[in-house]
Amino acid sequence: MSKSPGERTRDRSSFLWWQRRRSAFLDAGLAALAALECAASSVAYLGARIHLGVVALFGIALFGALAGATLVLRRRWPAVPVVVALMVMPGVPGMVLLMVALYTLAETWEWPSRRRRVVALSALAYAETAGVILLSMLEPGDPTIEQPPFWGQLLLALMVAVGVTVAPVVTGLYVGARRRLIESLQDRAHGLETELDLLAEQARERARRARLEERTRIAREMHDVVAHRVSLMVVHAGALERIVAKDPEKAAQSAKLMGEVGRQALNELREILGVLRMSDEGAAEPDSLAALPRLVDQSRAAGMAVTLTVSGSRQEFTGEAEQTAYRVVQEGLTNAHKHAGGAQVSVLLAYAPNGVRVSVVNACPGGERAAAALPSGGNGLVGMRERVVALGGTFSAGPERDGGFRVEAVLPSRLAVRSDRLV
Repeated sequence: MSKSPGERTRDRSSFLWWQRRRSAFLDAGLAALAALECAASSVAYLGARIHLGVVALFGIALFGALAGATLVLRRRWPAVPVVVALMVMPGVPGMVLLMVALYTLAETWEWPSRRRRVVALSALAYAETAGVILLSMLEPGDPTIEQPPFWGQLLLALMVAVGVTVAPVVTGLYVGARRRLIESLQDRAHGLETELDLLAEQARERARRARLEERTRIAREMHDVVAHRVSLMVVHAGALERIVAKDPEKAAQSAKLMGEVGRQALNELREILGVLRMSDEGAAEPDSLAALPRLVDQSRAAGMAVTLTVSGSRQEFTGEAEQTAYRVVQEGLTNAHKHAGGAQVSVLLAYAPNGVRVSVVNACPGGERAAAALPSGGNGLVGMRERVVALGGTFSAGPERDGGFRVEAVLPSRLAVRSDRLV
């Protein structure tokens, strides 16, 4: 993951409060220049007005050098060089110290959160600088040279003070605002990059979930279609094996029915795998509640003792709801073929004002005919429950008190198609 500008800056830190080595070298150079100027200007200023010895002049020069050297602290404590410059003026009139210190103060202190400090120190520096310059101009000079009037000297002092104090402050404010703007843009770019990475990850996760859901849906649909057909074929094959020698005519009927069931399974598989390539007009009609009699007849032809009971007024439901109800009955008949061979099976289709209910109930298997040895993956009822609940219905499957087994689903009436929409 990429780092933020602040983290990248901290990674380049190498010495104390300086973020880069070249910043430390720059501050050291400015401090040396300011120290040299302050030492020279203090000796020249005081030496011209007061008679001092060599030791005193050396002390004054050292004091001025220490004042100028405070620029080395300008990035860590921006106000310190400004305060020092104001305190030692006019004895140490260091212009480099004052101008660089004011620039740093305005550039490093956030605006406007600390504007009062910047304005106060800048105003004090301006007033003191203008006063020092005016006092220097008012000192007695060569009497042969005519001095300008006071207002002219005052105006000149104010203009020079503007160049010494206001210009560095304005420049510092501009550079600081530009720097903060660049940092904010970098942070925003980093945030957008992180957000794009997150969105890409979410898109990949959604695609993965979509593929998983699609695989689950196809697997569920294939299970619903194939399991029932193959169960019928296995049942017919077992019956064919027992009666082929005793009743060839009935065996031929069973073989013919097996072929028909196999062809239906293949057709339904083709519909599942190729329905996305077909047009709406060419797509086959989905399994619906109207096809339940044919489904029951196929199980009855396979030797199952099954009855179908329909109650209530016929209603049309959405295609997905009708197919889901059909699959519930299909799964119940498949389970009866697998686990309750020879038992009586009852299929109920009940239309009611609050929806439609389908159920498959088989009695306790106790006859001479044993259940066919059919494999079971254990996922059919789970898939049915998921499909019914997804439509807002209820699903139940479990044993009865008499040893039988019930599979039942209820779909709500909101899935019904209104009569004015029926063709």
